[in-house]
Amino acid sequence: MKVAVVVIGGLLLVAVTVYVVGALLAQSHRVSRSALYRVPPERLFALIDGSQDWRSDITRSETLTDAAGRRLLRETGRDGNTIAYELQQSKPPVSLIRRIATENLPYSGTWTFSLVREGDGTRVRITEDGEVYNPIFRFVSRFIIGQHRTIDNYLRALAIMTNQELEIQN
Repeated sequence: MKVAVVVIGGLLLVAVTVYVVGALLAQSHRVSRSALYRVPPERLFALIDGSQDWRSDITRSETLTDAAGRRLLRETGRDGNTIAYELQQSKPPVSLIRRIATENLPYSGTWTFSLVREGDGTRVRITEDGEVYNPIFRFVSRFIIGQHRTIDNYLRALAIMTNQELEIQN
C-alpha cells in the first residue's frame, strides 16, 4: 500500500511540475530555421506554394477558396487530423506567409517562408510565430518535442523532394 501511495504521489508531483513549468513559459514563441538547396528559388517556391502531397507526413493536400475569398491549403496528416492554412501573403519566388485557419486547436500561428539566392542555390528560411495555449502542451512542445521539429521535418522533406543534402541552421 505504501508503494502505491509513493508512486501515485510521485506521478502527481510530476504532473503538477509539468503544468506549473508550462504555465510559466511564454504562450508565444518564435523559432526560425533555414537550409540551403542547390535549386532555383522558382522551383522551391512552386513546391512550397502548391499542393503538399510530396511530403511523407501528409496523406491529402488541397488548395481551395472559402466563401470569404480566402485561399486555403487544407492538409490531412497521417494521424487523420486535418488543418487549414490561410495564405496571407505571396511574393513569388521570394516569400510566402501562411496562418493556421483551423479554429479551436491548442495552438495557432504563422509560418513565414523566405527564399534568398545564395551562390548557386537558394536558402529557404522558415520562421514560426506561434502560440500554445495549454500549459501542458506548451511544456511538451518546448522540452520534449522541440519547437523547431516541424520546421526541420519540412526542410528535410523539401530536401528529399529536390534530391539535396541537407544542413539545417538556426
